[in-house]
Amino acid sequence: MFKIKVLGSGCSKCQKLAETCSAVADSLELDYQLVKVTDVEEIMEYGVMSTPALVIDEQVKLTGRLASPAEIKALMLAHIESSV
Repeated sequence: MFKIKVLGSGCSKCQKLAETCSAVADSLELDYQLVKVTDVEEIMEYGVMSTPALVIDEQVKLTGRLASPAEIKALMLAHIESSV
């Protein structure tokens, strides 16, 4: 199971990133858990200075911007390949 985290305050960009990640993971038929992290101290533990941020299996993949579904798909597929 993949653990996908969206780090951010809960703003519209953070919510959109979470929705897009969920849609992409569903389209790839991944077994995943999506967690939204809004606690500033927990976000800082990842070394993230700007949100939204995407973390897959405790690895920061994207920070400070909203990504397209194609980019998120590429990040997820690259992560899967590196995990095998």
